[in-house]
Amino acid sequence: MRTKKKSDAVKFLESISDGPLTLGSVLNSLRLAEDMTQAQMAKKLRISTAHLSQIEKGHKFLSPERAQAFAKKLGHSPVMFVKYSLQDQLTRAKLPYKIVLEAS
Repeated sequence: MRTKKKSDAVKFLESISDGPLTLGSVLNSLRLAEDMTQAQMAKKLRISTAHLSQIEKGHKFLSPERAQAFAKKLGHSPVMFVKYSLQDQLTRAKLPYKIVLEAS
């Protein structure tokens, strides 16, 4: 049942975003949902506010390892963060693949 809710949440986020979800747009959505400023989230992630802004805007990308670390620091699903990190890399490379990921 939880998978269905996540699917509905992802569909909702995609419907209000400017395109497919990215790790940056997920971070932005989580930050806004938790009523945090960029400065507050950046402090939690131990990065600069400017760096967080660049990630949210899609100007900077995270490795899967760093995405997992961010998820843990924020208390969210590492699988979701790693999935979007990998998807961002494929999209940036203009490769027509979709990541489906599950924890082993």
